[in-house]
Amino acid sequence: MLSRRILLLSAVAAATCLHVPSIAFAVEVKARSFIQDLADTAMNTVAVKDLSDAERALRFRNLFVNTFDLPEISKLVLGRYWRPPTTAEQRGEFQKLFEDIQVYTWTRRFKEYSGETLDIFGVEPDASGDSLVVSQIRRHNLAPINVSWRVRKDGETFRVVDIIVEGASMIVTYRSDYSGVLSSQGGKLDSLLAVMRQKADQLKAGS
Repeated sequence: MLSRRILLLSAVAAATCLHVPSIAFAVEVKARSFIQDLADTAMNTVAVKDLSDAERALRFRNLFVNTFDLPEISKLVLGRYWRPPTTAEQRGEFQKLFEDIQVYTWTRRFKEYSGETLDIFGVEPDASGDSLVVSQIRRHNLAPINVSWRVRKDGETFRVVDIIVEGASMIVTYRSDYSGVLSSQGGKLDSLLAVMRQKADQLKAGS
């Protein structure tokens, strides 16, 4: 006869096996819903026609700041240059300029919105513990664009920590570009910040 302890352990193990998929499924559903809500909000607030450039930029900035993990993204993009001797002031300016560049870049794209839709196909676990929401942007008379959103649980919601477009990671792309600038300038972060200020000003003027 099985001892009482073995029976209890078996019961716990069985309950655990039944519960883990439920937790994973719940995370998948919430991650998928998070990206769908993000896309819907962008379409209903930022892609609206007849908005002024300033209002469109403001709406997207609010959406971007509230749904993307900017501190983590900035840290990953800057890589080893995030650490000292880089100062807190330099890190803060880098994050603000990176935010500006994203806002003005995406504001212009939403201004040119012409009925694209986002189709979500599923959610895959990422090796880092994050979730990858796999999707496609469908365009009229053009090939769809494959987009995966790497999202990280943040309390009861999620935050976007990377976007992979046709296999190209936003973080890896920016880190490569910025590392090139830093390497050519002797690793001086102030030089990169100057380049980013100029870029942000150009994008703002063109939006």
